[in-house]
This record gives sequence, structure tokens and C-alpha cells, in this order.
Amino acid sequence: MKHRILFVDDEPRVLEGLKRMLRSMRHEWGMEFKGNGQEALAFLEHTEVDVVVSDVRMPGMNGVQLLKEIQCLYPHTIRILLSGQSDEKMTLAAIGPVHQYLAKPCEADILKATIARSCVLGTLLDNEQVRRLVSQVEFLPTLPDLYLELEQELQSSECSIERVATIMGKDVGMMAQVLKLVNSAFFGIQQHISDPKQAVLFLGTATLKTLVLSFQVFQKLEAPQNFGFDQDRFCRHSLATGELARKIMVAEKADVQMVEETLAAAMLHDVGVLLMVSYFPDRYQESMALAQEQNIPLHEAEHQTINTTHAEVGAYLLGLWGLTTPIIEAVAFHHTPLGSPYHQFSPLTAVHVATILMSEGKDGLLAKSVANNMSMEYLEQVGLVDRVPYWQNLIDVPV
Repeated sequence: MKHRILFVDDEPRVLEGLKRMLRSMRHEWGMEFKGNGQEALAFLEHTEVDVVVSDVRMPGMNGVQLLKEIQCLYPHTIRILLSGQSDEKMTLAAIGPVHQYLAKPCEADILKATIARSCVLGTLLDNEQVRRLVSQVEFLPTLPDLYLELEQELQSSECSIERVATIMGKDVGMMAQVLKLVNSAFFGIQQHISDPKQAVLFLGTATLKTLVLSFQVFQKLEAPQNFGFDQDRFCRHSLATGELARKIMVAEKADVQMVEETLAAAMLHDVGVLLMVSYFPDRYQESMALAQEQNIPLHEAEHQTINTTHAEVGAYLLGLWGLTTPIIEAVAFHHTPLGSPYHQFSPLTAVHVATILMSEGKDGLLAKSVANNMSMEYLEQVGLVDRVPYWQNLIDVPV
């Protein structure tokens, strides 16, 4: 079944250009092109679409107004806004209804990749309840500014370690956390590092981006006071899971990219918990209470009370942020790896094992009440079930 994409722009030449640009995708996408917001809404009355891509400046109903209307009427639809530098005020007004922004003019490969990511995400997480739940968040968390600035510098042809360290230094708390982590058993180095430039050189750019993203997300999403959710404990669990998952990958001689994706997925594996605790505290407290009362895993209690899980919600959010498919997959299925169509050694393998092993420890999210069962059937299919005892011994071993 083809994914249906709706493009909206008042300039006929722009629409013709989009048709030519995306002609190669006609076998994968069903594409519709409309000249204004009214035409787009009329089309949506009788046709369901997966993604809407709208220009920001249009007469009558501009792109922000259109996407706000679509958010209300069709909350499951992924909404992408095309805007230029002169559209800053409109873009700020679109923080609520827009999932992703693309700068104009937009290169063909970037536009294709962004839409394709959204479509893959919808296929991977074909859960109407997830989309509807996430769409209720008026101000869906966006990628942190520091992460975006860091990414822009790292992608620059003139990237320098000095500028990367300067960007990191803009958030003193973040820099302190990175230096603390780089000198901990997490990386197992022998010498003390106190210089931000040394830390950048040692960590590497991908790991640095993961740490920045993780820490800033933890700071941005906070549980309401008196909720009974221990955020410090949550952060410790996320870090410990990342540490163990990384050790498992290194022990299995995975390549650098797989190690980096595993670290990112492991540190962000419970981001859906933070999102749901921050925006749906009453409903989520019901899930946590049920897990405690019935001594069942949290994700099972979530299914009973919310009809979705923090894993699915977290993966959906990371997909909207544009993280890679292996990361999204690992987050989506870290409790239920057999649900993934890919049963080979991957970041999911390490994240699933690390999540279970660390949940059994004192910093586990629900360590007092949950008997988390590792999927031995999945590990047998991957061919690594015999490695579990060795991985368990890695918990207290520096790498």
C-alpha cells in the first residue's frame, strides 16, 4: 500500500518543481498537490494522508494556520512546514502544530529523506493510539538548540574541535556532565580529562551528540512535582543502560556506527516515559500503580491503561526528530524484540539485554516491582543466547 503525501503551495511553479523532483518516488508514494489551504482541507475531508508538506507563506490561509487546522481535525497526520529565514515569526507560531521544519529552498535528497523517514516511522509503529496520544501534546518537544548547533558545526566543511568545545561550553551544566562522564567508569580511561577539547577528541562526534541530546532531553522533560516519579533515578538508569549496551557491542566487536547507534538508543530508550509523565501525569500514574499492584512490567500496565507503551511513544518521537532507523527500532522494541521484523544482531539486541539486566538492579525504573523477562526466544534466533552470562558480568567491568 502506497503512502499518501499531500503538498500545499500557492506557487504553481513550485508545485510543478516538486512533481519533477519527486517523480522517482511515484511508485512508492501517492502524491497530491494543492494550491492553497482551502483546497487541502477539502481534499482531506474524503482522503486520508500520512504526511502533509506545506509552504509557510500563502495568501488567505498560511501554512501555520493550515497545519493547526489539520492538527485539530486529523491529529495522526505528520505535519512538515517549509519556511525561509524571512518567516521566523510564522515559524515560531508553528511550534505546536508542526512536527518537522525544512528550510527553503529544500534540496531534493533532504525532502525525500524527511518524508521517507516519516513513512517508515508510520510503518514501523502502525499504531493509531500512539499517533493520537502524541498529537495531543500541543508543544511536542523539539530537538534541543544546543544539539542542532552542534550538529550544524559538525556537518560544516570547516568544522573545528575548538568551535565544538565552545558550543559545548555554552551550557555549563552540560559540559560538567560530559566531563564527569568521560572520567567515570563509563569509558574506563586511565588519565583524568579536564579540558573540553580533550573530551571532544576522546569521545568522538557521534558519542558527543548522543550525550548532548540525552542530557538536554532529560532537562527539558520533567515530571510534575509530587508525582512520585524519581527523575534522578530515571537518569541513572538511562546512563547505566547506555554503559552496559555499549560494552556489549564492544565485546561483540561491532563496528563504530553500530556502537554509536546503540549508545544513543540505550540512553534514550525510556524517553517515552519522560514524555508521558510530563504531559499525561494522571494517566501515567495509573499505569505505574497498576504495575506495582499486579507486579507486572510497566509496558504491560501501559497497554492496559493507555493502550500503548512508552517504548512506542518514545520511538515515534525520536522518529519525528529524524534519528536513524536502528535507533528507532531499538527503542520501539526494547521490551518486545520479537516484534521487530529484523532478528539479527543489532542495537536492539544490546539495548534489550541491557534494559533487562539494569532493571534488575537498584536503579531500575521499577526494580522493586517488576520481573522483567529477557526474550530468550529472540536471542536464540539471533544466535547469541549463550552470551548472556558473559554480558551480565560486564556490568561492573570498565571497557
